[in-house]
Amino acid sequence: MALSPVEILFGRWQLNRKLPGWLIAISKNTATYQFWRICCLTPKTNINTTQLIIMTVTPESVQELLNSEDFGDRVRGINQLRQLEAKTALEMIKPMVTDKNTRVRYAAVSQLDTLGKCDRDTCLQLLRDRLLNDSEPDVQAAAADYIGGLQLTEAFDDLRELYHQTSEWLIEFSIIAALGELGDPRGFELLKEALASDTTLVQTVAIGALGELGDVRAVAEIIPFASNSDWQVRYRLVQALAKLGGEQARLTLEKLAEDEVEQIAQEAKKYLAQ
Repeated sequence: MALSPVEILFGRWQLNRKLPGWLIAISKNTATYQFWRICCLTPKTNINTTQLIIMTVTPESVQELLNSEDFGDRVRGINQLRQLEAKTALEMIKPMVTDKNTRVRYAAVSQLDTLGKCDRDTCLQLLRDRLLNDSEPDVQAAAADYIGGLQLTEAFDDLRELYHQTSEWLIEFSIIAALGELGDPRGFELLKEALASDTTLVQTVAIGALGELGDVRAVAEIIPFASNSDWQVRYRLVQALAKLGGEQARLTLEKLAEDEVEQIAQEAKKYLAQ
């Protein structure tokens, strides 16, 4: 039976999305990924099932990519680790977080967000190392982000130390953003400090992080931003005040409900109506 490139079904497998030269199939029963190579595919070509060649991702096939001299292959191998059992993937990714190529290290660190659920202590060790020792700000920023996402409170002192040492705004931004997710009460003072940053983006994310942290002392610290000239700062303020609550927060939301920027006014009115 010939099959349409748009509506390909092969037994229990349904093709989900197209990549250049490839179609990815997801098993409805097991949610296991399989890769099907499409031969001679053109937009108007009907595809016979005999044209499908199955390429199963295995630890061995991924390791071959990770060992490649081509950094693009190594990145591809790291991405394919998502399809392996978590403990196996974590063991395979360990050497990649110190790879000589920045993009490879970044890709490896980015995988730790999901792998951290299977071995928290190992991921904590790997992320702390990249946070403090990587030479690339992008990688350090990613490490801070995933420390927050995994709520690795043991690394709080490392985040605080690096925030005070770095001159990279991206690292500052990522650390402050992470403190909201981290949920550690010790983060309040550092977030309060970040409100005075010379970088507007850092100020903005600090306001949001204080809202996530939920310490009501933050209300008095962020209310002055209601008159900030940057509408994005005021918009983030509305969201933070809504999370923190209280009479002071409500009075400021009433003021922001009359903001000249409609998006801010509507957001404030939405929270006031709750």
